[in-house]
Amino acid sequence: MDHEPQDRSPIVPEETYLGGEVAAGRLLSRLLTPPEGVSTTGQPVASLLGQISWAMYEWARNPYVLLITIYIFAPYFSTVVVGDPIRGQAIWGDIASSGGFIIAVLAPFLGAVADAGGRRKPWLLLYTVLMVLGMLLLWNALPHASTGLIIAIGAAVALTNISYEFSAVFHNSMLPAIAPTERVGSLSGLGLALGNVAGILLLGFMLIALSLPGRVHWAIVPAHPLFGISQALHEPERLAGPLAAVWLAVFSVPLFLFTPDQPSLRLGLLGAVRQGVRSVLRTLRSLSHYRNVAHYLGSRAVFNDGMTGVLTFSGIYAAGTFHWGAVQMAFYGLELSVFAVMGGFLGGWLDDRIGSKPTLIISLSGTIVASLLSLTMGPDRIFWFIHYNLHTPPLWRFPIFNTPPELIFLAVLNIGATCITAAYASSRTMLARIAPPERMGEFFGIFSLSGTSTTFLAPLGVSILTVTTHSQRGGMLAIAFFLVIGLIWLVVSVRESRAEAV
Repeated sequence: MDHEPQDRSPIVPEETYLGGEVAAGRLLSRLLTPPEGVSTTGQPVASLLGQISWAMYEWARNPYVLLITIYIFAPYFSTVVVGDPIRGQAIWGDIASSGGFIIAVLAPFLGAVADAGGRRKPWLLLYTVLMVLGMLLLWNALPHASTGLIIAIGAAVALTNISYEFSAVFHNSMLPAIAPTERVGSLSGLGLALGNVAGILLLGFMLIALSLPGRVHWAIVPAHPLFGISQALHEPERLAGPLAAVWLAVFSVPLFLFTPDQPSLRLGLLGAVRQGVRSVLRTLRSLSHYRNVAHYLGSRAVFNDGMTGVLTFSGIYAAGTFHWGAVQMAFYGLELSVFAVMGGFLGGWLDDRIGSKPTLIISLSGTIVASLLSLTMGPDRIFWFIHYNLHTPPLWRFPIFNTPPELIFLAVLNIGATCITAAYASSRTMLARIAPPERMGEFFGIFSLSGTSTTFLAPLGVSILTVTTHSQRGGMLAIAFFLVIGLIWLVVSVRESRAEAV
């Protein structure tokens, strides 16, 4: 008797096949659905995807700081394009201070115009495009450039610096409108941490694909630089700008797609300009009635200039003092970026638990100590008084960072990188905790002013002291002055309590 073959495969409920789709749908719904509650400014909270996309913009934008202004391009510009580390540090200080002056004059009014017009994203798009164009032009920075080319590259750097700071005005002003008060600290820290992770990835790619080939024989390193890049022509350093430009263009897209913007107030550009200018003047006058907020914004203007100086000149100082080339600077950037990521998370975590002011005091104190200690290091000395014999055999065969002065210098700067990122994360959440909720937008406009009004002073001080003392170390002392004065002002005059008019 013939029997029909039986299908003995286990019976699987249809729900099991749909389980993955259901889980994915629930995750997508969770990402897109705004949670309950209101933001710091009293508006509906953005969806989780909208908040993450806001933080992702720093993943897109912040590699510019790491690759261009700190670890790769700025040291290359100072030591190779200009050809003299001391003169190069002075010129880079002039570039930073000239751009900072323009930022100080225009940023508060641009922020107020955006407040009056409502929308932030069109402005962010404009400055994102300008940053991309400015970074692409850095490919033309040839070694031992003529005066005309140095001026042209300096103009491209200044354009990118200005656009970077203007983009920060509008990006920062979005934070209190998309997150509740109890999450602004962690979301701010997440953005800075993501920015440093992105810098680590790009620095690691440049090392493995461009700088190390032909110099080490490692399995993960190709025999020759990718894309036909010439190390002899310093093309890895020149490529830092275009790489950061492409990264920004790609990863800024989520913010424009998923992070909610303010509604347009339909004033028109001229109407927004008139109302924005009046808003800046009104808010400046109102500071006399909100003294605690005024003291905080004043102290931040000073210590923020010092922190910007650390970021601007630490790479130039390291390259000139220890005579580090592209490979050493890339490894240096990688290591410090890892600690900066930790600082972003640590700053957000501390901020949500002990408050913004204690976190700022701890972070700024650590930054000051690390900055001053780094100035006591050199190839032949440790903490200034301990001399090191340059003819001593290296500690190991690894071709870089194989002397005690270099290792201790790195350890000191690791502390500084952790502290300064934590300070940046807490500095913008402090205002969200102390400003009156009904005037949060106006005070974030002045917050932008406090972050840009003096940005040219520390670079100008570094430039003047570098020329006066004919020393990189002497020039760097200007940065410590701003950090110390800003910290003292914060400790003595600022309370972490919600402002009330007096």
